[in-house]
Amino acid sequence: MQTDNPLLDGLARFFTDAAGAAQSVRTELDTFVRQRLERLVADMDFVPREEFEAVKAMASKARSENERLEARLVDLEAKLKSMEPQTDTVPSKL
Repeated sequence: MQTDNPLLDGLARFFTDAAGAAQSVRTELDTFVRQRLERLVADMDFVPREEFEAVKAMASKARSENERLEARLVDLEAKLKSMEPQTDTVPSKL
C-alpha cells in the first residue's frame, strides 16, 4: 500500500531495513557460535563412537575372563587345601 505521507513511507522503509539487518546479524551470530562450538569440540578430543564401543567390548570380555579365572583359582585352592595332610597339633607340655 502506497501512501502520500513521507513519514509513514520512511517508517516502513526503516522497519524493512531493520528486519533485514537483524536477519543478517542473526546469521553472523549463528555462524560465529557454530565455529566456536566446533573448535571447542575439536579441542576436547572426543573419542569416536566406534572406538568407544570396541573398548567397551574389550572391557566386557576382560571382565568375563577375570571372573572365569577367579572361579578357577578358588577351585584350585580348594583342591590344594584338600590335598594337604590334616595335622592336629597338640600343645606340648614343657
